[in-house]
Amino acid sequence: MDIKITAKNIKLTAAIKEFINTRVSKVENYFDNIVSAQVLISVEKKINQRAEIILHTGAKTTISASAVESNLYKAIDAAAVKAEAQAKKIKNKAKARKISKKSVKTLEMEPFAEVMLPQNDVKFSVIKQVEVSPMNPEDAAYEMERLGYSFWMFLDEGSKQINLIFKRLDGTYGLIKPIKKK
Repeated sequence: MDIKITAKNIKLTAAIKEFINTRVSKVENYFDNIVSAQVLISVEKKINQRAEIILHTGAKTTISASAVESNLYKAIDAAAVKAEAQAKKIKNKAKARKISKKSVKTLEMEPFAEVMLPQNDVKFSVIKQVEVSPMNPEDAAYEMERLGYSFWMFLDEGSKQINLIFKRLDGTYGLIKPIKKK
């Protein structure tokens, strides 16, 4: 990796160069294809030491991190930590995209019927016990709308059987009544 160091209002010593080279080189542990790096260091008003690291990758991605500290070495280190965090994030996103592409490819290879078959291990996230009240379908529709549900199970007053009312996409209602199997 090519590291270009620019200093403003500060003398660039060999020790600073060495520290920058070792610290910025550690970012390569997290991100492989870094082509070049620019490090800008400066002193502002003799109090604030500023370090900015800009990394150019082969994947047309730029990682930029800066930090302001009272000590120049702390500023360089803080900027490098931020750059490492960005590099990790980019690498993890790339891995996630790669995994999701592989899973899509494996799904495309499987026959459609196999994908749609139910699995043997059915897991319920919620089991709700509901008190079923005797009512007519109109009252059930009113109760369903009042509670904001898309379906409602009720005990039909006339037949004394469990029925299910549901709201259809066209705004009308559907009613499911059980019948005996012949």
